[in-house]
Amino acid sequence: MAHPLDFEEREPEDVKIKRVTTALKGILQACADSKTVRRVVYTSSISAVPFSAAAFAAAAGGGLIDESYWTDVELVRSLKAFGGPYIVTKTITERAAIDIAGELGLDLVCVIPTWTTGPFICPHFPDSVYVAMALILGDKEHYKHLKDTSLVHIDDVARAHIHLMEYPGAKGRYICSGVEFTIAELSEFISARYPEYKDKIPNEDAWKDLIPVKFSGLSTKKLEETGFKYENGLEEMFDGAIQSCKEKGFLGK
Repeated sequence: MAHPLDFEEREPEDVKIKRVTTALKGILQACADSKTVRRVVYTSSISAVPFSAAAFAAAAGGGLIDESYWTDVELVRSLKAFGGPYIVTKTITERAAIDIAGELGLDLVCVIPTWTTGPFICPHFPDSVYVAMALILGDKEHYKHLKDTSLVHIDDVARAHIHLMEYPGAKGRYICSGVEFTIAELSEFISARYPEYKDKIPNEDAWKDLIPVKFSGLSTKKLEETGFKYENGLEEMFDGAIQSCKEKGFLGK
């Protein structure tokens, strides 16, 4: 289930929730009616995990955030956070997926990817890839999303879905997060690997005072204990993203 990030928040939260939950119910009902579907693998988002008092406390104490944490939608609403309706919608919809699947007798497994990047085939600029490319693009509004965060390659996300569909003991939620880094580390990486963009990368003054939207300190132990292995690092993520951006005219060749 893909949800547009809608950074401009052009639609009210209740409209998003109604549309995606209605679609979700229809899909799961069709799966149940088929009598042949044994397991459904649902695509959630890391945004459904870390935004709660309990998760904040765990992170502050140096602990890892795992699948047992759920975003507190009322907290997100009260904070009026950037992207709040998306966060709320993904959280409510994942909970609804679990409940509806249970009512229908379906085996449902949730993949929870963090920011996803790499090559893309769609004609528009995927929001998640855009955020990952913010330093190269010079979009200061998204530096806060890169200050202390994580990425996963789109191919690893796809492989995680297939793996959990086939793994006999798969159950519940699985965080899928390939690489964690700070914006300073990402700046150094991009400058070294892609010297043609080095002059575009700002110095630390551009982000030092920003409050990060943190997506780090995540535990992928549960997924890895099933035998899953990540095959792609930052090199593959940015090689693919940059190539796709060039092919579609989002970056100069």
